[in-house]
Formats: sequence, C-alpha cells, structure tokens
Amino acid sequence: MRKLMLCTDLPPLGFVGDIVEVKDGYARNYLIPQNLAVEPTPANIKRVEEQKKIIEAKRAEELKAKKALAQKIDGTEITIVVKANEQGHLFGSVGPKEIADAMKEEGYNIDPDMIKLDEHIKQVDKYEVTIELAPEASSKIVLWVSPAKQEDQEEQTDSDGKEQEE
Repeated sequence: MRKLMLCTDLPPLGFVGDIVEVKDGYARNYLIPQNLAVEPTPANIKRVEEQKKIIEAKRAEELKAKKALAQKIDGTEITIVVKANEQGHLFGSVGPKEIADAMKEEGYNIDPDMIKLDEHIKQVDKYEVTIELAPEASSKIVLWVSPAKQEDQEEQTDSDGKEQEE
C-alpha cells in the first residue's frame, strides 16, 4: 500500500488535497502517470494546497451560478406533446432525455442526468419534476404531457365512413 495526495477530484477515492492509501500498482500505473496524485512531500503539499484554493474558488463560483439557474427555472412549465391513445396511455414514454430536450427549447441547458424521475412517464398528465443541478441547488418544474392532436386521423375516418354509407 502506498500513500498519495490527490491532485484532482476522484469521487471513488477523494478530493483535491486528500491523502489516500492505494495499492502500489494503481499508484504506479495510473494515478502518478496521469498526474492525478503525487507523493505527499512538503513541496507537493504546498503546491496542491495552492491548487486546492483555486479549485475551491471555481467550485464556489459554479455553485453560485447553478443556484441562480435553479432559482430561474424553478416553477417553469413545459409541455411535451406525444402520441397517446384515448385512455391517455403514451405510445412509448417520456424520460429525462425528452425533458432535457424540451428544456433546451425553452433556452435552459440542462443535462439529462440532472433530471430526477422515479420512473419514465407513461401517462398523459401534469407532473412535478425535480432538477438537481448540484446537491445544494435543485428546483422543481411543472411538466405537462399532452397527447398529439389526432384530427387528421379522425377526418380520414369520417370521410371513409361517409363513403361507405353512400
């Protein structure tokens, strides 16, 4: 086992500046050659601490921007029009990707991974969807799933029915 200090965030191991204990092969073959970790010498500790301050400042700025975006999109109503039968069951489903695409059309750049759904939506209805931009910054939007208009199909059925009656 070998002790190393992380130079970047590695979620399974730790964050910048953390001293972690890893197997020799992992350190020698991956972490050190990729500049993801260094030996915890006094010079390296000082360098990583400076780097850590810069990264924390960037994180704070990103979090502030994400919180502002969360406040901006909170309560936004979007509508997704999909094919459905008369009972309101969708042909297919609406998932995070479709919601993210609809948000992009509204001018919000949201990653599908940020959209939290228990399961895909399979029914026409109004839903409240949580968007988690960061653990500390989340908001809720109102999602209307409405059926696509089937007027063209109804007109064809009516004209077919009239032709058969004559």
